[in-house]
Amino acid sequence: MTDSMGFLIADASRLMRRNFDVRARSIGVTGPQWRVLTALARNAGINQGGLADFLEVEPITLCRMVDRLQEAGLVERRADPNDRRAWQLFLTDKAHPLLVQLKERAAGLIDEALEGFEEGEKTQFIAMLERIRSNLSRKNNENDGDRANG
Repeated sequence: MTDSMGFLIADASRLMRRNFDVRARSIGVTGPQWRVLTALARNAGINQGGLADFLEVEPITLCRMVDRLQEAGLVERRADPNDRRAWQLFLTDKAHPLLVQLKERAAGLIDEALEGFEEGEKTQFIAMLERIRSNLSRKNNENDGDRANG
């Protein structure tokens, strides 16, 4: 079971990303750009370094993505009042309708992925995924603490 579980989770994640990317591209957004926009919707004013850490990407990679999103009028950089070297990131008004469209496409994909599941099964599945994430996040934080202390 353990051999197949990791593969199944990774493969389902890969297929979700691939299918969502096709849907996002239909409105002119890439999957990575969608992740940036969604993260900014949840963390308005975060600085680029914090966002790179949150998304687990290299700062230079994020900088290029933000440059493109800024050129498209979807993101704006504002000087951080607490750190003259840093920029805070915010969504523009133009980004919000796009996020609505992306959420609709994501909901459609989730409906497709969970086709044939009963409501109770969906609820249970989400609860299990949240528990897995919590378990692994806690373990990851413990390991980070061990590295810092060791």
